[in-house]
Amino acid sequence: MNQAEEKSPGSFQFEHFVLDPGNRQLRRDDVRVELSGRYYDALALLVREHGKLVSKDQFLAEVWRGVPVTDEALTQCIKTLRRQLGDSASDPRFIETIPKHGYRFIAPVDTLSDTNNVTAASAEAPRSAPTYSWRDFLLLGGAATLGGGIAGIAGGLFYGLGAAYQPLEPNMGAASILLVLLSVTIILALIGAAGVGFGIAAAGFAQDRDGYWKVVGGAVGGLVVGALVKLLGIDAFTLFFGQSPGDITGPAEGVFLGGAVGLGAWLGDQYIGRRSLQRCVAMAGLSGGVAGILIALLGGRLLGGSLDLLARSFPDSRLSVDPIGALFGEAGFGPVSRMVTSAMESMLFGGCVAGAIFLARRSLNRR
Repeated sequence: MNQAEEKSPGSFQFEHFVLDPGNRQLRRDDVRVELSGRYYDALALLVREHGKLVSKDQFLAEVWRGVPVTDEALTQCIKTLRRQLGDSASDPRFIETIPKHGYRFIAPVDTLSDTNNVTAASAEAPRSAPTYSWRDFLLLGGAATLGGGIAGIAGGLFYGLGAAYQPLEPNMGAASILLVLLSVTIILALIGAAGVGFGIAAAGFAQDRDGYWKVVGGAVGGLVVGALVKLLGIDAFTLFFGQSPGDITGPAEGVFLGGAVGLGAWLGDQYIGRRSLQRCVAMAGLSGGVAGILIALLGGRLLGGSLDLLARSFPDSRLSVDPIGALFGEAGFGPVSRMVTSAMESMLFGGCVAGAIFLARRSLNRR
């Protein structure tokens, strides 16, 4: 008799694991996971009560059965269970710590009532993905937009403080320059993140839901937003000032950056992000940073380059980002400044957007 057939009716399945009460075993992909009897009982209690708080007193009563033990024994038990499940205390997928109260099993759990159906399902096809709704789409896209806003705050402070370092006129003080650039940067970041984020979120409607749809969705979203921003920006400057600044950031930059954010979100979520928000953000930030460097090398402009172009196109304006160039040893906002700031912007934008999507997706998985 093979291992799959040995599963008892009433077993519990979560992700790749099956907890078999009839045989008192935990299996991962039909490979037995070694647990002591006491630790098995603790896991069984958590899984049976999934979604509910299991207090320390309940552990002592049902696992240790009144045997006096220290809190350290329970802590070590949970630590071992997490290690065997591949879980993390800081970013849990299975066992969540409720400080000073106990623990909660947070992963979705299915009860396997029919052994034959379990065997057939495991042999023929993977578990079906949960239904993706418009609510999920709005939640993920909205979270990405908020993440972009956070990136806009950080970027706006950088450019605002840099440009305000040497105010040109007494009636245009540092606070005014900072406020204007901060506001502009936040608005642009929110618009860009909405396009890219909702593009990535739309990948959830794809039937196969392969990761490349996130890349495609992010690139398409970036393309649309970049094209609109460039079109409206050029038209607005032409309308009000009789000339346009020329080649400001546009659809080409949007495709590069949006695709990079989609790639980072996919890699972070599928391979690393499920266990660590920090690694997900780092993966998306790295992907975005590489895209930012490529944009600069190919002659494209993100916010820093566009601000410099505006300042040079309208020499009578009070805008100048030359002080930022001085940070990188350049007399003005030269190629080094453009490349570094482009990488910085893309890294910050990608990390914040992907991190926000990760947190929103984790909340969906807990429903």
